[in-house]
Amino acid sequence: MNGPVIELDNVSCIVGGRPVLDEVDLKVRQGDLYAVIGPNGGGKTTLLRVILGLLPASSGTVQVFGKDPRQGRSRVGYVPQYRTFDFHYPVTVEEMVLSGRLGHIPGPFRRFSSDDHEAAKKALGRTGILHLSRRPICNLSGGEQQRAIIARALVGDPDLLILDEPMVYVDIPTEMHLFDMLGGLLPRMTILLVTHDIGAISTHVTRVACLNGKIFTHDTDEISEEMLTAAYHCPVDLIAHGIPHRVFRDHEGVK
Repeated sequence: MNGPVIELDNVSCIVGGRPVLDEVDLKVRQGDLYAVIGPNGGGKTTLLRVILGLLPASSGTVQVFGKDPRQGRSRVGYVPQYRTFDFHYPVTVEEMVLSGRLGHIPGPFRRFSSDDHEAAKKALGRTGILHLSRRPICNLSGGEQQRAIIARALVGDPDLLILDEPMVYVDIPTEMHLFDMLGGLLPRMTILLVTHDIGAISTHVTRVACLNGKIFTHDTDEISEEMLTAAYHCPVDLIAHGIPHRVFRDHEGVK
């Protein structure tokens, strides 16, 4: 396709009588690793639910691969927030990843084929945890569990990978390794991730937006002071690439 992979035009969304997204415009192009940052409660997960077709927009238009989001969903791999998974469930890593193939198996009596098992091995290899395939998912570290969640999303060989807060509960070295892994998936797939942590921006990221009800963006991988101040309602002096660190002004008196 020649157009954007994801395109939102003047999208607003009201949830439980409360406006969450306000006239959001967003274009994610093929081969992007697009990061949307913003504070908790700023509408990031709602934005993803609208893009996935799980929540209707109150106004505006949403297209994924040039279609209604529900029609384009089969080409999308989704990594929900870490806390939504029960890692105490008695399954191996491979069994968890295989569960991502269930939507590709027709009929009421679903059995995994040799192709499904091969796809699981490929996804585990791409996320660097093939050697852990037989291990119980509960015995993995937080970073390894996050890689397993991503492998589960990759097992369907998506053209678009969407991740909701993928760097939560991992330390900085693991965060950097995860970004390296995501960078390695480019350009064969497009990646959109959301995060509340303004330190979780890697040199692999190609474009950035700030979201807090409204979206603030420009067409590069840089974050301006104006974008951050508008989104976070407090001034931020510096975001540095590479080893993540942040320098903030004094917030005293800032509302």
